[in-house]
Amino acid sequence: MTGLATGGAWRLAVALALLFAPSVALACALPPSVILTLPTGHYISAAALTVALTALLGAAAGHMPKMQAHTLWQRRVFLPVVVTSYLSFLVFLGLVLVGFLGPRDPMHNLMTLIFWTGVWIVVPLGSVVFGNLWRPISPWTGPVRIARLILGRTGGVGLSRFGHWPAVAFYGWFIWFQMISLYPDDPAVLAQAAITYWAIIFVLAVAEGEEWLQEGEFFTVLFGFVAKIAPFWLEISGGRAKVMAGWPGAQVVAMRGLDRSASVFVALALAALTFEGLNETFWWQAVIGQNPLEPMGRSAVVWQNIGGMLAVFAATLAASWVGIALGRRLSEGAFRGDRVMLSFLAIASGYHAAHYLVMLLTAGQYTLAALNDPFFTGDSWLGLSEFFVSFGFLSNSTVMPMIYGAQFTAILAAHLLAVMLTFRLAGPVRAVAHLPLTVLMVGYTILGLWLLSTARVG
Repeated sequence: MTGLATGGAWRLAVALALLFAPSVALACALPPSVILTLPTGHYISAAALTVALTALLGAAAGHMPKMQAHTLWQRRVFLPVVVTSYLSFLVFLGLVLVGFLGPRDPMHNLMTLIFWTGVWIVVPLGSVVFGNLWRPISPWTGPVRIARLILGRTGGVGLSRFGHWPAVAFYGWFIWFQMISLYPDDPAVLAQAAITYWAIIFVLAVAEGEEWLQEGEFFTVLFGFVAKIAPFWLEISGGRAKVMAGWPGAQVVAMRGLDRSASVFVALALAALTFEGLNETFWWQAVIGQNPLEPMGRSAVVWQNIGGMLAVFAATLAASWVGIALGRRLSEGAFRGDRVMLSFLAIASGYHAAHYLVMLLTAGQYTLAALNDPFFTGDSWLGLSEFFVSFGFLSNSTVMPMIYGAQFTAILAAHLLAVMLTFRLAGPVRAVAHLPLTVLMVGYTILGLWLLSTARVG
């Protein structure tokens, strides 16, 4: 493992890192329409160099932390998953009714608030720390198991042979709904989409078996993948539950390699987060011919955004596969590309946390207010005193650098973890075989931080 330890290779790697480092920029827009003066160019350059040097040191040392896990304590299972899942299903039905019958203002309707803030932001963020929070609250497991028991079904219909491709297709539909469709925040539209998707998955899972959800249902796949980064998690066997702890990514190291469909799913997750940040930037608005100060709305840029999302997905997939292919060539076929693809789970998790932090701090206030007074009658179900939603912190020159610092930390930590996972997962190969993916990760670090710091439409 000395290929990158020579003086020439060191100079080459540092030169590559400097090549990717952008010039210093003093304009920073964190949430939309908020411009601050932060030396974000210094942050981006420092992060890129840190990722590059971590890879160099790992190559020179020839090893990374073992990332072993250990049991903190054991306990019995308090509530079976089938019970918690069925209760979650009942809550889901209640939210769907609220979506159809409640106020059309998305900031005052629990269907919109719980889904976009609770399910789409809080659950994955919590899973990154505490393991798979989606498993006990999935609204399918309980109903599917009960339905199959009533129908006497024990076999499947062959859906498992498609691997993760159904989840890829469903995730693609969700991306279109979230980023491109005209009314994703409309409570009634969201409720209709949610109940339709639930029914489709329910029928397929009843036909194939609840195990199919682990491959075919995209929320289950995505949140399950993200949870593999957690330093704490729960392992259930029979009626006992073990609370585990280990180095972040310890579960990733223990995973099998990804097949082609799972690798495409991981690339799609990265691409979706990337494009969601990109399509809000002044740069993208200029590319598609829009004035960022007078946006014309989604209906005017549907096809441009579809093309942009497909282009970002194709570029992400191609970049990851080319990096792995070059690694295999440099290692004479020994580079474990199917396992190395798992390292990108760390990047997806970190960027999800950074990208949605501001939304959590803003829309989260509406969610808390709605939970405290769900019928807007002056009640206080959570025991909270009356409070008003405030966005004043978005223009606070002390708070906003702290928020950017938290986002910066999440991005940098995720990429450093990805580098360490790559060294653990690639197998015993020459250090130079890691160079292509190191370059890719340095580039992705720069892109992720630039997307968080550049000016965006409001």
